[in-house]
Amino acid sequence: MTADVLQLDLLTSRYNYYAVVLLLGIGLYTLIESPNLVKKVIGMNIFQTGIFLFFITLAFRTGANPPIVTKGGGPYVSPLPHVLILTAIVVGVSLTAVALALIVRIYSEYGTLDEDTLEELYYD
Repeated sequence: MTADVLQLDLLTSRYNYYAVVLLLGIGLYTLIESPNLVKKVIGMNIFQTGIFLFFITLAFRTGANPPIVTKGGGPYVSPLPHVLILTAIVVGVSLTAVALALIVRIYSEYGTLDEDTLEELYYD
């Protein structure tokens, strides 16, 4: 195979990484550009999903068996990335719940979720 064919094959077979970059980009853009606090939490969750997909994609091994040792086994998939992502999902859900609870409290106190308005109210 020539180098051009290998590069094209590499670009077309690694679509997971395109999804990772897309999710990270959308999440980061939403975090930075949106003045609404709820949208910032949504952006944080999208960014977090991109990171989860990246770690799970890195853990993939072609031709590997589940991490259950059997007679005549071959290369095994490491369960560590999957366990770490499962833990990160639980932490992410908890963080989202706390953030939304704080947002509800901020709205009941100040009557707005706009970051710029909250900053003006706080410093005046």
